[in-house]
Amino acid sequence: MCGIFGVIGSREVSPLILDGLRKLEYRGYDSAGLATIQHVKNQQFGQLFTRKSKGKLINLSNLIQKKPIQGHLGIGHTRWATHGKPNEINAHPHIDFTGQIAVVQNGIIENYREFSKSLQLKGIKLTSETDTEIIPHLISLEIANFLEKGLSANGQTLLKAVQKVVSFLSGTYSIAVIWSKVPNALVVARRQAPLVLGCGEGEFFCASDTSALVGFTRFLLPLKDNEIALLTPLGIELYDENGNRQHRAPSIEEGSELSPDKKQFRHFMLKEIYEQPETAQLWIDRYLPKNSLSENSVSLPINKSSLEKIERIQILACGTSRHAAMVGAYLLEQFAGVPTNVYFASEFRYAPPPVSPNTLTIGVSQSGETADTLAALRMEKERRNSIKDPNFTFHQLGITNRLDSSLARELENVIDIGSGIEIGVAATKTFLGQMLSFYGLTLLVASHKQKRSTKEIQDLSNDLRLVPKQLLDLIKKHDALSKGIAHLFAETKDVIFLGRGINYPIALEGALKLKEISYIHAQGYPAGELKHGPIALLDKHVPVISIAVPGVVYEKVLSNSQEAKTRDALLIGVTPPNRPESEMFDELFSIPKVSEWVSPLLTVVPLQLFSYHIAAHKGLDVDQPRNLAKSVTVE
Repeated sequence: MCGIFGVIGSREVSPLILDGLRKLEYRGYDSAGLATIQHVKNQQFGQLFTRKSKGKLINLSNLIQKKPIQGHLGIGHTRWATHGKPNEINAHPHIDFTGQIAVVQNGIIENYREFSKSLQLKGIKLTSETDTEIIPHLISLEIANFLEKGLSANGQTLLKAVQKVVSFLSGTYSIAVIWSKVPNALVVARRQAPLVLGCGEGEFFCASDTSALVGFTRFLLPLKDNEIALLTPLGIELYDENGNRQHRAPSIEEGSELSPDKKQFRHFMLKEIYEQPETAQLWIDRYLPKNSLSENSVSLPINKSSLEKIERIQILACGTSRHAAMVGAYLLEQFAGVPTNVYFASEFRYAPPPVSPNTLTIGVSQSGETADTLAALRMEKERRNSIKDPNFTFHQLGITNRLDSSLARELENVIDIGSGIEIGVAATKTFLGQMLSFYGLTLLVASHKQKRSTKEIQDLSNDLRLVPKQLLDLIKKHDALSKGIAHLFAETKDVIFLGRGINYPIALEGALKLKEISYIHAQGYPAGELKHGPIALLDKHVPVISIAVPGVVYEKVLSNSQEAKTRDALLIGVTPPNRPESEMFDELFSIPKVSEWVSPLLTVVPLQLFSYHIAAHKGLDVDQPRNLAKSVTVE
């Protein structure tokens, strides 16, 4: 969740670290801090300086302006709080009892309590509530042992101390460590938490995400699990968990991921909603070219032979990604004819279903770093590899927006949704990209297994190709509409979203968006379940948003909506216009008349804009809602 940025080179690093942290603030904004080491003239050692502040990065930037610090080596951190309240004391970097070692960490140290007790017994006072603070103290003790044995104060000694300490730690983490006695060394390590190294001209970087390195370098070296690296002004030394030197050349980041720019938009979220037509068009151009009626018309980067024996699909995901997966499951079952289950990744690891043969496991994560999803995938791989029967082989597929992520590196088959950088914490265009990827997979599976006729597959393909233009018109229309009615819901406390079939996941996603950025309690239900309890909540103060698209369950949804209206609820319809039955709705979020199959790609847009404009009207921080982070890298 947290963001780490570090640099060693020949330039003053404070401005560089602040720049890197700005690009990582989506990972957490409870507090921020940095530490630098300034070389002491005519001496081998340096002096450690730290600055920390509660709240968003701007507070740290203002502090640095008032109280600047210098140095050519430094580490920075933007925090999403797990252990300890979001205050200045708990902000990173954390310093050891000698005042010489600084550490930043992303992750959770699960066994920190036992080390806290042992440190206190040694007379070391802990000043924070965090799990991270034990790390600099432990490193300091190991360094003292090495120095007593005759080792010198240098980068190798710091490296050995970090290697020793991380071997004690349980949990997931990425860390960066500096030591004032060695102003020319930065040590980093990772275990199941992202960390990438960057190679510049005479300077070297570490960051939690490649986006932070845009503008600094295109030469990237992602750390693998349990690797440790020593960065000096001369280069990078890479080691595995056993201390063996590793040799791996950096890769060149192709293309140019645009730096964050809201352009004319008030918030990144609104900009990213407006980018959805382009997202859809780019996806279609890439994966659904107009060529033939064969299965090759879907050009997903999947080994099609791996689909031969697939009889069942299971999907692991969290949050918005899970809602996209639910749309995908509906398509894979109802259109492609393959039994498909969606699991909360956070639950799957601890209560997995019985192992079934010939199963495809799909992991969905926009960042590719979602800890729960990665852990669930690893567990599933292990338990399948333990079965010698080839029918239980681990067949896997990842769907992500980041090809440089842990998910993409760990799985053989990966669909890049290609949505581009998304800054808003509340996912919009990446949700669209995930859904489109499931449409592509559905077409591929249906064709490959001959579950649908050529005409049915072509009809769905043609419907998908119309979506970019439909999205463009829809966004312009509903942006103005939602802005005009947002004030009516500023004081609303509860909202219920209804959907059925393929649009039930959209009801869940609409409710999630409203919760995430407007701080309004909202719940999504299958419309038929309204009368089985939730209807008791309804009165004139509880709006009901009903997704009603002509198709298999259209009449049923209308009946369920009428039940809500009878209880005096304000009724909002997401439905095609100019139909007699649409008169029942008090407000109409109209969508084009489309096939029910593709409707989720459109029905979600009014709900995104509805949530956005309520939050904007209330003056809330839309792009960085409280208590949330873009990438959830802790379990």
